[in-house]
Amino acid sequence: MAMVHMIKYILITPARNEEEFIGQTIQSVIAQTILPQRWVIVNDRSTDSTGEIAQKYADQHDFIQVINVTGDNERNFGSKAKAVEFAYKQVTDVDFDYVGNLDADITFDPDYYENILRKFEENPKLGLAGGIRYDKLIDGFRLIDVSRNSVGGPIQLFRKQCFDDIGGYMVLPYGGIDAVAEISARMNGWEVQSYPEYRVYHHRATGTAGQSIFKAHFLTGLRDYTIGYHPSFVLARGIPRIFKRRPYFFGATLNFAGYLYAVFKRMNRPVSDEFVDYLQKEQKDRLKGMLK
Repeated sequence: MAMVHMIKYILITPARNEEEFIGQTIQSVIAQTILPQRWVIVNDRSTDSTGEIAQKYADQHDFIQVINVTGDNERNFGSKAKAVEFAYKQVTDVDFDYVGNLDADITFDPDYYENILRKFEENPKLGLAGGIRYDKLIDGFRLIDVSRNSVGGPIQLFRKQCFDDIGGYMVLPYGGIDAVAEISARMNGWEVQSYPEYRVYHHRATGTAGQSIFKAHFLTGLRDYTIGYHPSFVLARGIPRIFKRRPYFFGATLNFAGYLYAVFKRMNRPVSDEFVDYLQKEQKDRLKGMLK
């Protein structure tokens, strides 16, 4: 127990117009049994009271630092990656072993980070870890099914060496920065693991901030193509979602439509050919395993 409490970590939270949720997220962090060495909250051009709420807590807790920046006019995944990169450059004066991305609409138990840090200490090959996520959907919180070697973007916690190895988050126009990060971690020989015994609650569906859920589904299709998903994997993953995720048939159909649109337009893939080859091999192996 004493060894775990000596572990040092930092958190980075890009936040834009999160006044509805950020107070709950801050309360979850300040209640942790192991507090971060530094928590940088990047108030990214908010037009609501996000900055004021965060600053109120920063005035009461020395480990919280609020940085107000002027970024892109529109909320997008590229601005999130840039905000994380900017914040990471502000912590050169801090000694830490782990770095976490934490969205501003997440809540969890007081021992959450202690439990995840313990997993890192037990396995020196573990580069990226986190709990399992429940997203707030129309009919309440729903478990987001992911493979055990995947960690949801809103709660990714990295070993610092792993984060440096992959170069942090890549700026991507249609999202997928979390997927690219974890795939890159595996490419670099690190293990990625989620732990179902540790739950976190995401108070909105992923990718729906500032846009409709229908647009979010279409953009997911664009994302899948631009980061290199294999078409067979997109199809195999999407069919079960027709019956499991709202808006059911329309959501899965919009995913497919977005992917096919990107294929037709031959949209640029910002990731390397090596990355695409590695990812598609992983996905084809998973498909073969499903057929056995």
